Amino acid sequence: MTTIIDGKSLAEKIRSQIAQEISQLKAKGVYPGLTFILVGENPASQIYVKNKKAACDEVGIENFLEKLPATVSEKNLLAKIEALNKNPKVHGILVQLPLPKQIDTKKMLAAISPKKDVDGLHPENMGKLALKLPGLKPCTPQGVIALIESTGVSVAGKNACVVGRSDIVGLPTALLLLHQNATVTICHSRTKDLKEKIAAADILIAAIGKEKFIQGDWIKKGAVVIDVGIHRLANGKICGDCDFETASQRAAFITPVPGGVGPMTIAMLLKNTVHAAKENS
Repeated sequence: MTTIIDGKSLAEKIRSQIAQEISQLKAKGVYPGLTFILVGENPASQIYVKNKKAACDEVGIENFLEKLPATVSEKNLLAKIEALNKNPKVHGILVQLPLPKQIDTKKMLAAISPKKDVDGLHPENMGKLALKLPGLKPCTPQGVIALIESTGVSVAGKNACVVGRSDIVGLPTALLLLHQNATVTICHSRTKDLKEKIAAADILIAAIGKEKFIQGDWIKKGAVVIDVGIHRLANGKICGDCDFETASQRAAFITPVPGGVGPMTIAMLLKNTVHAAKENS
């Protein structure tokens, strides 16, 4: 029997714990603060920021929104980031991606103070992750690990397959799985025999960015499947990178889309912000 991993419910429990922690911090005079930088009018980005701000409001994180036009120059965006780096009321800075073409995304992420990098994507924090050193970790990969842990399945010794090698999800998720002693295979667009590699996985992380790409009969019976993908179909419905209907017939545990990884990503953003506030106040 397949168990649907309820990311929404798990995220609610984590947010409740975070709210209690924030209450304790405020009693000591520490008020966690997070600033969002939104460039342009991308509808999806606006929704994501709105949801993140609502989550901050719920747990008691002071949050601020810096809206900049899509025509903003790199120089002006860098100046905004630098000002926030120096602002003691701001413990976390999040530049909502994607950015307009004239902006070098990696340059912007590197400009954020590593201590305020609540997305966990600064080169210094990524290096610390690779070396198993303390630091802010990427939100979605942290959420993926928490979802796996919620099943009670031990990662140690398992074959884990990460389909996708992005800096934001695939690569850091693979590192976190390695840290928990999984044997990790990272697959990508040049991978040969993809089906065979997925079929050998006790734990499958789907983060390839293609709707319903991974079919149920590719999946090992009894596997844990975490679907990071999110896509809107022509009929308006939302789906992931796996074909949920067939995948759920094979997996022992599987995340739904929506309601799986998404809520956990936001929960981990809140967790990172509180961590940054505690470390730098």
